[in-house]
Amino acid sequence: MKVPFLNLKAQYDAIADEVQQSIGEVMANCAFSGGPYVEKFEEEFAAFCGSRYAAGVGSGTEALWLALLGLGIGAGDEVITVPNSFIATAEAITLCGATPVFVDIDPKSYTMDPALLENAITQRTRAVIPVHLYGQTADMDPILAIADRHGLAVIEDACQAHGAEYKGRRAGSLGHAACFSFYPGKNLGAYGEAGGVVTADEQLARRIRMLRDHGQSRKYYHNVIGMNGRMDGIQGAVLSVKLKYLEAWNARRRDHAQWYRKDLFGITAVKTPQEMDYARHVYHVFAVRIPNREQMKEALHASGIECGVHYPVPIHLQEAYSASGKATGSFPVSERCAAELLSLPMFPELTEHQIQYICQEVRRITDAP
Repeated sequence: MKVPFLNLKAQYDAIADEVQQSIGEVMANCAFSGGPYVEKFEEEFAAFCGSRYAAGVGSGTEALWLALLGLGIGAGDEVITVPNSFIATAEAITLCGATPVFVDIDPKSYTMDPALLENAITQRTRAVIPVHLYGQTADMDPILAIADRHGLAVIEDACQAHGAEYKGRRAGSLGHAACFSFYPGKNLGAYGEAGGVVTADEQLARRIRMLRDHGQSRKYYHNVIGMNGRMDGIQGAVLSVKLKYLEAWNARRRDHAQWYRKDLFGITAVKTPQEMDYARHVYHVFAVRIPNREQMKEALHASGIECGVHYPVPIHLQEAYSASGKATGSFPVSERCAAELLSLPMFPELTEHQIQYICQEVRRITDAP
């Protein structure tokens, strides 16, 4: 049996008529860059997150970068985050002229360990970026409390957490700002590159909207130095269609996670992801920990099962961040996770039969002499 890691075509086929109609409207109205379809999605997504404002931008990386710029973070500043994330989290900090400072993760949630945060704060620290990894939020209450004591901004990296919840509140409503990627493979994905910043702060929202549009407050009147970071109209229209289905798709992902847990139960070499008691996990990724990760990945591929690795090299060990001076052993939990985590297929259209086959093969490979 062939099981893909992701099947975007199955999702498209289910909503093709609506998507084609929405794209046709954009084309008919020539609303290609920003405009009413982006504004409509911004209103809908802000409400979905339980916040007041959203600014559609060109990618999740731009969302992080513009949120930092909007908060006035720049050269000489430090921003604390984690090393087990896609490099964009740190890139955005560096692109502002600031310095990323890493703290290790909690071994159960794979998100920022709040107990390590305070010791990383210096006089140069301006913000904290907890990453809601794989579809589960970081433990936000202690992070927010520490940040508040030190006068720091908190930016949620929610690029993998569309619809995730923390103690009943949605990702996007927890920090001073939250950044989302709408890359096609995300729980809420565009048909190209797109991102967004969500905030309850009217002034911050206004500044980010200026920054994404060459610093304009109105056409040809430039208040600040900005750049071209607008969301395309087609992406706004597509995201509005898909947002209507997000909760149902997330519910299916949660069902799949339960099937995985049931069928993998008892395999001592495989550790399934833990849903923390404060969280509603939306399983952008279903990452299991396996000591012989590479052998398992190769064996599953031979059985027709596509898997992924998120992420094989922690950011502090990437060549791009060699100047940080952080060597192997600096963040042991992140490094162990990077060596052991294997992402199994996860998408709403996955079937129970496919999951049973995946788990059957995992068990067979694990039991093989």
